[in-house]
Amino acid sequence: MKHRCKYTRLAPIGEVVPNPRNPNTHPEEQIDMLAKIMEFQGWRSPIVVSKRSGFIVRGHGRLLAAQRLGLKKVPIDEQDYENEAQEWADLIADNRIAELAETDRATLKDVLEELDTGEIDLDFTGYDEAALEEMMSEIHAPDDFPEVDEDIETEHECPKCGYRWS
Repeated sequence: MKHRCKYTRLAPIGEVVPNPRNPNTHPEEQIDMLAKIMEFQGWRSPIVVSKRSGFIVRGHGRLLAAQRLGLKKVPIDEQDYENEAQEWADLIADNRIAELAETDRATLKDVLEELDTGEIDLDFTGYDEAALEEMMSEIHAPDDFPEVDEDIETEHECPKCGYRWS
């Protein structure tokens, strides 16, 4: 597998120790998707390991995906943390910050439609077929959608009986 990220060293996978108290869990579907993406993209981010504790701080899911792929070595970035609090804060923030992002679904839909040429499997975007189908069926009003004046004079006539109203 290609390594397209900077890392301190390639470590035997058995030496990389997950933090036993990591509050994030990784469902099977997530690891399957991540392994598929990693096979396609290679390593884009190393697993961050604390020199202080020896535990993973960032990249628990990447380790699980590497195990699923049967890899023998993984790129790790060994980092210094001044204390346990700083290490925990980094682990928790890494998990939380992505959750705070807001997706502009109209823009995402446009980009995904541009990618949908058959050149790549759209699973590599992290969206499976069901999620893509749901998103593509959504209707988005443009930002510059004109406002409607509710007091517009209109004439209506029933085509069957001729009754007129406005």
